[in-house]
Amino acid sequence: MSRFIVEDDFWSLFPHAKIGIVICQGIDNSSRDVEKYEKLLREAEKEAHKFLRLEEFSSNPVISVWREAFQKFKTKKGARCSIEALLKRVKNGNPIGTINPLVDIYNSISLRYGFPCGGEDIDTFVGDIRLTQANGNEPFLPLGQDENASPYEGEIVYKDDEGAICRCWNWREAQRTMLTENTKNAFLCMELVDETRIDEFHMALKELSDLVPLHLGGMVKMEVLDIHQKEMTLYS
Repeated sequence: MSRFIVEDDFWSLFPHAKIGIVICQGIDNSSRDVEKYEKLLREAEKEAHKFLRLEEFSSNPVISVWREAFQKFKTKKGARCSIEALLKRVKNGNPIGTINPLVDIYNSISLRYGFPCGGEDIDTFVGDIRLTQANGNEPFLPLGQDENASPYEGEIVYKDDEGAICRCWNWREAQRTMLTENTKNAFLCMELVDETRIDEFHMALKELSDLVPLHLGGMVKMEVLDIHQKEMTLYS
């Protein structure tokens, strides 16, 4: 029985944060219907312009709240929240490409609602998953690279017993746990730091949990962790 635990050293920095989790079981992520998922992403990109109303990119609230959050812990130079990376592409007219159905689905939700979303293959996890401050010794092989790049001590990371699986909270994922077309069971996460957007957060999480079985089959379980509920069972 594997668990997801948000440690106290995370809550000491972000006592009002909420971590939304969608556990997906028995999905079929092998669809080759690229046109369908491109359409999903293009529509989401159009909606995302509502988050870019201010001329200065970093002043838009969806971006500025995460810039402030990233200042509270040690980060790699230039590391930015995943939603900022997506919105920068929208601003620059650089379309987000399809990766695989599950990633495309959560990227579309991320764009439409302005929250960072990520995902990992549960079957690659070793032991419990933790959102915590790194000790700095965790092995980490970033997506698309072939050299270890361990997090800094005190950096916010998702990790398991084998090493870090996402650095700088939601910046860069590991190759070891990435979602692929062969993924059957997935751990999806969405993060909130702006308390004024709690209603939109729950709407986004609900839509994500609806879209996955609609497109990929399987079953989903949704939970929200906060300082009062710090852990959950992934599945027995």
